[in-house]
Amino acid sequence: MQIDRTTNRTGDGDARLGQAPGMISRRMFLAAGAALGLAACAPERFAGHTEPPASPGTRATQDVSPWKPSPTALTIDMHSHAGRVIVSRDPAIGADRPFLPLAAPMRAGGMNVICLAIVTDTIVTRVSADRTRFEAWRTPSEGELYALGVAEFARAHQLVEREQMQVVTDAASLATRGPAGPCVIIASEGADFLEGRLERVDEAYGMHQLRHLQLTHYRVNELGDIQTEPPVHGGLTDFGADVVRRCNALGIVVDVAHGTYDLVKRAAATSTRPLVISHSALATRPGLRSRLITPDHARVIAGTGGVIGVWPSAGTFRDLSAMALGFKRMADVVGVDHVGLGTDMLGFITPPVLRAYDQLPALAAALLAAGFTHEEVGKVLGGNYRRVFEASVG
Repeated sequence: MQIDRTTNRTGDGDARLGQAPGMISRRMFLAAGAALGLAACAPERFAGHTEPPASPGTRATQDVSPWKPSPTALTIDMHSHAGRVIVSRDPAIGADRPFLPLAAPMRAGGMNVICLAIVTDTIVTRVSADRTRFEAWRTPSEGELYALGVAEFARAHQLVEREQMQVVTDAASLATRGPAGPCVIIASEGADFLEGRLERVDEAYGMHQLRHLQLTHYRVNELGDIQTEPPVHGGLTDFGADVVRRCNALGIVVDVAHGTYDLVKRAAATSTRPLVISHSALATRPGLRSRLITPDHARVIAGTGGVIGVWPSAGTFRDLSAMALGFKRMADVVGVDHVGLGTDMLGFITPPVLRAYDQLPALAAALLAAGFTHEEVGKVLGGNYRRVFEASVG
């Protein structure tokens, strides 16, 4: 889940390709407090901030031949909250808000697989007083974030069942189920639900089919430091390193999105499998507490054989054509084999430039217009993450 905090970044203008001056894009958490009986979180404050758009709206790209994926190609979104997977209560009815359609939009756009990400710190984070960022506002009680994780994993599986989708758990199921789609890879944005207990990695793997774990999110947790807060641990903690090693052993993709550069460097030195940053973008001069990454930051991921997912933030790109150029900039830095797509679907407060899966053909066209070959588009839109998933999960 993502916030694009352009208002509290300095020196990011070079990364916001074609952005109009003053454009702001934030994204809010769907508070899960009510679902856990925590009225103090006031989830109604966040209602509507991660809703789907009324209409996609896209600037036309150059006239190019439609992308023709190979028969074995898979399209994969590295980071998505689609279907309204995150636990939240509707204050009007006092119940979990209903799911949104997911399988049909995926089919409409030709999206085969998404990494469906729960979020496990929403009940202890909030928008800052100056409304420029998210921050941890209280210390969770023992067991609180674990309970949230259990509730969110359950909701993810309920969504999968409702949409009659299938869960991918290994390379074999990706190969057999993926082409028919729509499928999901169960993911978690933040490992806060572990609460410092390594055995919960095994539990999530076995009980909840977790196969993609992002170590940190919007609170400095037991695993390490985050980009949007001052460092506390000096990067990845010893516990965080243990979690990376356990993910490697079990077969879970390790995602270091939101982690500091120091965290990423230690994770890369620790991991025996490729790492991913599931959703971000390249900046040559990121401001303080920016969620964008430097070329050196990106190269660390590529050095593990991993992939960086380019996001569709309207605070970073003005339209799909500009986003395609963002892919190109990333590919120029790390090579096309290390670039992927991370939509953060339903994770932005201001509508991003890719707001629905039926825009995927338009993005493919924009990538072709930007100079990518048909084969390279296939890599960017899923092939590269597939390689990492197979190397990680087996």
